[in-house]
Amino acid sequence: MSKRWIIALKVLLHALCLAPIAHLAWRFFYAQDTFGADPTNYITHFTGNWALSMLMYCLAITPVRRLSTRLGWLIRFRRMLGLYAFFYATLHLITYIWLFSGFNVASMIDDIQKRWFIMVGLFGWLVLLLLALTSPTWALRKMGGRRWQLLHRSIYLAAMAGVIHYWLLVKAGVRSPMPFTLVLGGLLLARIAWSLWNGRKKRAKLRSAAVSTQTA
Repeated sequence: MSKRWIIALKVLLHALCLAPIAHLAWRFFYAQDTFGADPTNYITHFTGNWALSMLMYCLAITPVRRLSTRLGWLIRFRRMLGLYAFFYATLHLITYIWLFSGFNVASMIDDIQKRWFIMVGLFGWLVLLLLALTSPTWALRKMGGRRWQLLHRSIYLAAMAGVIHYWLLVKAGVRSPMPFTLVLGGLLLARIAWSLWNGRKKRAKLRSAAVSTQTA
């Protein structure tokens, strides 16, 4: 795909990723929408859902592009989606710090100690923070490709923490986290299947090379 098309698609993707928060801001400032009886709860779920959605889109890039060599250009959008996941996760955290806790540090520390879902969610956010800080090209060069890649695989930990955080947050019987759970499960299975298949191919090549050496 040409550079011009990549730039055009990146502009479009930026617009799509910013559309949810733009829509939320429009409803609040222009439409005077109060978001129902509990606006804080609405904004919390809204930002959290979009953080998880962006994470799933980001993780889906790799298995989708492996379906065909023609889809290799998709890798150029993975970093952007990961940063938007961090953006919405940060808005989700700010909602808790500002609207729920009112910047009361003692209250937040008490919440973290008593409520597991806050602790798990904070862990997921810290992982995304670390990945966002090391996402630029200079960080890749400084760390080296192998260490950088190993670190950035922890995005799966952030996704799992986000899904667990969601399950711990909702009441018993509520199944709204299930779609994210199924998608993440499918993505993890796809990665495991790829690793097993790739390992099998490498072993087959090594055996073939060994037989060729013996018969030479």
